[in-house]
Amino acid sequence: MLKEMWSFRGQYRILHLTWLAFFLTFVCWFNFAPFTTTIETALNITPIQIKTILICNLALTIPARIAIGMILDRLGPRITFSALLMFAAVPCIATAISQDFYQLLFSRLLMGIVGAGFVVGIRMVSEWFPAKDIGLAQGIYGGWGNFGAFGAEFALPSVALGTAFLADGASNWRLAIALTGIITAIYGWIYYCNVQDTPPGKTYKKAKRSGGMEVTSAKSFYAMLAMNLGLILAMGLLAWRLARPELHFLTNAQMLLVWLFLAGLYAFQTYQTWQVNREVLGGGKTYTPAERYQFRQIALLELAYATSFGSELTAASILPTFFEHTFSLEHVAAGAIAASYPFMNLVARPAGGSISDKLGSRKWTLTILAVGIGTCYAIARQIDSTWPMGLAIAVMMVAAGFSQASSGANSSIVPLIKPEMTGQIAGNVGAYGNLGAVVYLTIFSLTDAPTLFATMGVAALVSASLCAFFLREPKGSFAKSAQEIGKTAPMLIDGSEP
Repeated sequence: MLKEMWSFRGQYRILHLTWLAFFLTFVCWFNFAPFTTTIETALNITPIQIKTILICNLALTIPARIAIGMILDRLGPRITFSALLMFAAVPCIATAISQDFYQLLFSRLLMGIVGAGFVVGIRMVSEWFPAKDIGLAQGIYGGWGNFGAFGAEFALPSVALGTAFLADGASNWRLAIALTGIITAIYGWIYYCNVQDTPPGKTYKKAKRSGGMEVTSAKSFYAMLAMNLGLILAMGLLAWRLARPELHFLTNAQMLLVWLFLAGLYAFQTYQTWQVNREVLGGGKTYTPAERYQFRQIALLELAYATSFGSELTAASILPTFFEHTFSLEHVAAGAIAASYPFMNLVARPAGGSISDKLGSRKWTLTILAVGIGTCYAIARQIDSTWPMGLAIAVMMVAAGFSQASSGANSSIVPLIKPEMTGQIAGNVGAYGNLGAVVYLTIFSLTDAPTLFATMGVAALVSASLCAFFLREPKGSFAKSAQEIGKTAPMLIDGSEP
């Protein structure tokens, strides 16, 4: 596959066009990070407000990934991804013209929607590649797309400096951020004109129901409600964070109103899901073994992604500050060192998917990599100014390798659970990645880096234990054709139902 990939024909052309679309959404999503210090000074924003903006940058990605997953399964990846790419211009330009903390905060909340683009490509790639190659294909898509975080960190400061003459000698961060949105929107039209949802001769299977995720048993229904509650609680945590007195953003009364709205949203979501699944709950409908899937498997993938991608997003956000303060570095030097963390995506995430393809067990690949995440962050907790800086960098790079490889292994399982619902499943799993980041960044804003690293390490080890005991290998994990996936993937090895 690696040799054929450079042909830029057939499925490989779709893969390249799709990872580039994902790459551009991540450039937009992370276009704030390289200019944090500059914007802090230019708009007179406090460090506490900056930390809050970093959390808000992730917040709406949680519900957006779920909503986009549902839209994706109905409309297809071509239309959904193209529309999202074009929308990216809105929050980018809004960020570029912001004049104070509040305008910046609202623009970054909108930017979180762009961060949901990851979900779309998961379905697109799974439509074009057979199960035996899905790990590497999804790893390349996710890893090279995630590289957009490094692209933003590396390229945008140069763009800002290169256009400084347009900003009276100051760093032209506004133009650099606006350009990311404009370029991404243009690429949205290019993408629409050059991709198809499925290979020739294959029919795009839409989800049978809309408005909520379809489950195949009553136990799965209640498990889904519990996991959906976790996402609502994460949004409530963000509202609490915005009500902190030092931010002067939400009053306690407004925070309670937000919580009331979230409770209403959860009730509405539960009702919609009940409408979709009421026949199953009432015993009036049963599914054949080939149609069944366990929501418990999705829940385990959600928790695993919270510990892998969640820790990756968190580390990418806090490492510049961590290295700057721990080793008394200049901001530019600390940023350059921290940028090597997302740089690892080029290799680590595809490697995780490839190992999943070759090892013969996607379950144990994910489990072992989660143990690696936990071990690395347990070691990172001990880093302080007495450490050789090279050793500290090495520990964080190994942690990056495990977290990104684990995300790649996770993505190789998602499309195999229930192919026609891949968008919704990927949306839920992806939302938990952001939930992990919101929780971790909130902990960091209230404590310190060692506490954060310890928390991420323990969470990863707990996730590894759960996967070891309860995650099951989807039957058809290594099918040789896309058609075989649809026939076998929803069944588990023992054909059982929770």
